[in-house]
Amino acid sequence: MDTDCTNNEMPGHARSVRRGGAALAALMLAGLAGLTAAPAVQAAPAQHADRTDRADQISRTDRTDRTARGALLKVTPVADLSRAEVARFLKKGEFESGKETVRYGVRAYRLTYRTVDTQGRPTTATGLFVLPKTPEHRALGLVSDSHGTMVHRSYAPSVGEDFGRLSPYLHAAAGKAVAAPDYLGLGKGPGRHPYMDTRSAVTASEDMLRASHTAARREGRTLSGDLYLTGFSQGGQVAMALGKALDQKGVAPFTVRAVAPVSGPYDLSGEEFPALFDGRVNDTSGVFYLSYFLVAQNRLHPIYKDPSEVFRAPYADRVEQLFDGEHTEEEVLPALPRSLKELLTPDFYERIQHPGGGLREALEANDGACDWKPAAPVRLYASRGDTDVPIQNARSCSAVLAAYGVRAPVVDQGGVPHMGSAVRAMPKIARWFAAVR
Repeated sequence: MDTDCTNNEMPGHARSVRRGGAALAALMLAGLAGLTAAPAVQAAPAQHADRTDRADQISRTDRTDRTARGALLKVTPVADLSRAEVARFLKKGEFESGKETVRYGVRAYRLTYRTVDTQGRPTTATGLFVLPKTPEHRALGLVSDSHGTMVHRSYAPSVGEDFGRLSPYLHAAAGKAVAAPDYLGLGKGPGRHPYMDTRSAVTASEDMLRASHTAARREGRTLSGDLYLTGFSQGGQVAMALGKALDQKGVAPFTVRAVAPVSGPYDLSGEEFPALFDGRVNDTSGVFYLSYFLVAQNRLHPIYKDPSEVFRAPYADRVEQLFDGEHTEEEVLPALPRSLKELLTPDFYERIQHPGGGLREALEANDGACDWKPAAPVRLYASRGDTDVPIQNARSCSAVLAAYGVRAPVVDQGGVPHMGSAVRAMPKIARWFAAVR
């Protein structure tokens, strides 16, 4: 394992770019661990310095209801990069950074805002809001960019200066504002992350849109109302589910113009879970994903009463602590076994292949992201070489949309692994979003 990927003794702005995305193990296996240090975060411009962590600077208009969902509580500048610095950062992440895509420098902010938890109770969340350094009179479209699987809360886009910022910076440098929610329990939000709970990821994303609209006004910028949805891995599923939610009820003043998720696990029951057992998902990633999923979903659905019902010794005594949001993947991965048979009890290994009870409930609650009729064009980016989230997930999503009369092509990124699908797809998506009218 390449342990140079994270150095906690280094200052935050010089940390190595972490592996982020669904099953961090895939990045190691794919040889993409060469993401090196992120660009130094410049000090916040003087004109913005007094805004840091000061909710009292919110205008009277923005204060009308500070308890409402999406109410903006705090704006913290976190980065100010020139176009050249953005290009260097993207290049280190192996993202294409040509002049036709990277046109502007960016300013990035951490937003703290009101949202609801998995039970609908008031809570707070954070997210990354990025503005391009375009002329201030220009109205900006907004990209909602949903991140992939992350285990440590500091990996979230608003905190970690690493992989989670590659796509947001890319889209902002191309000329759009970007709202990248951390989700619940990641970043600076309280509690544990309810991994793969689609409903709460969607509500956090909706409320991030509301907070971003307020933040743009605070920064003297105007959002056009045009909304573009993307996301990678877990975030691909979130992007589709967010589109479905917005289609049903909307979030003023936004209108979805295009949807382009990458390598999302859209079909847990029909494709992703069977792929854990038929060889399409590699063992390291399968163990990582399933452990995280079972621990997080058990807090929402009755899968087990005691970890020993599901996990073999010694993993039953450690697995819930490993996914507490305070452990890095460098700590989690070596503490897990090499295969699902080593992880799971014999009884649960058999039962999980024919899910029932709370497990079936969890799967059904998180399927259906593609079960709607988008008015905006949809492209599903994936990779036939993906052994984390097999391309059959995208094909299943495309088939569901086709039943509604919607043509959503699966754009195959070739034989690259999971992380490679994001590296190849995101620059193409930025150009597509720029061309959509």
